[in-house]
Amino acid sequence: MAKSGGKKKKKVETVFLVCEETGDYNYTLRRKGGGEKLKLKKYCPRLRKHTTHVEKKK
Repeated sequence: MAKSGGKKKKKVETVFLVCEETGDYNYTLRRKGGGEKLKLKKYCPRLRKHTTHVEKKK
């Protein structure tokens, strides 16, 4: 019996959320590759307010 061609699993990768204003690496996420970059409003401890954070790979 031949093996059936199953779906290829996407690798989970660790990405960082970086504050656009300070450049600090404040958050880490584990997400599947592909898709568009995340852009979220998250809390920045240095500025003590919510700022835009973008996804960056190390």
